[in-house]
Amino acid sequence: MGESHRDMILRIMGQGASDCVNRIIARLAAGKIMPSQIAILGPLLVGLAASVGTMAVHGVVVHAIVMTLRRNLQRRVLGLRVWVNLTFVMAATLLALAGHLAEIALWAFALKLCGAVADIGAAIYSSAGSYTTSGSEIVLPARWKLLGPFEAVSGMLMFGVSTALIFAVLQRLIQARFESENFLP
Repeated sequence: MGESHRDMILRIMGQGASDCVNRIIARLAAGKIMPSQIAILGPLLVGLAASVGTMAVHGVVVHAIVMTLRRNLQRRVLGLRVWVNLTFVMAATLLALAGHLAEIALWAFALKLCGAVADIGAAIYSSAGSYTTSGSEIVLPARWKLLGPFEAVSGMLMFGVSTALIFAVLQRLIQARFESENFLP
């Protein structure tokens, strides 16, 4: 308890961040960083940490889907029957959706931790609006406004990854169906 923002960021981002934060602190102490640069530093570091967390969550989801697809294709569970393939595509889509919801919750946690919103409900609502780029009527304090665009970019990228993943799953299932000896042209 009582963990500083610096310690929290270092714990989340690891040793590479430690070196970066130490260099920034040294520049700040030497007077080489202006106050306007300091004001953007906090949101920038929080946004980077949340973005890395978003990518990690999505990486786990993508890995789970790809490995399940691979295993089920090797065992010939997938590829032959349309209903089994359809069920797998629906399950993969739902798992991707669950990943997106977890990522929205991660960003909401970051907003609440920073004090950018009043309560967790407002944090989730604001986060969902930013992540999906639809927006919300919740206005972040001036200090934390940079988090909205950060989250929007992360959300757009992760939606693109999910779309590409589902397309790749469909393509591989179609390929397996055509390669099967039971397929009639």
